[in-house]
Amino acid sequence: GVEVGPQPQGVARADVLDKMRKIVKHGLDFVQLFNEGKEFPPCTIEVFKIMEKVDYPRNKNGEIIAIIHPKLQDQDWQPLKNGDPLFLTLDGEVIPYQGNCTVYPTFINEAAYYEKKQAFVKTEKIKLTAKHLRLSVS
Repeated sequence: GVEVGPQPQGVARADVLDKMRKIVKHGLDFVQLFNEGKEFPPCTIEVFKIMEKVDYPRNKNGEIIAIIHPKLQDQDWQPLKNGDPLFLTLDGEVIPYQGNCTVYPTFINEAAYYEKKQAFVKTEKIKLTAKHLRLSVS
């Protein structure tokens, strides 16, 4: 599957559709070249691996008591470091990120995830290395 975003729920955006078309085309081009016997050299790519889902701060009744901090809003895939603003309570108190490593949040404040108790997803940036690849004909 390919998910390209972020974009508001129920909205069709031309720029996001264009990105989706490009990535699907690249995938199909790869399959065609592979099937034609093209050899691919080893390569390394950075990816984001999901670490955990993070919920909004809640009171003892399970009600949300803070919102995404304005400095975090719309910052998907950007580094979040220890001490950076994370949430803002309705009283104006800043709740900072408290972590021992830099993370890369995504799906920040997505409407579709409120009911799933998810304010955002923490990811870590890692490198994947692919070995040399070529179709082997038997």
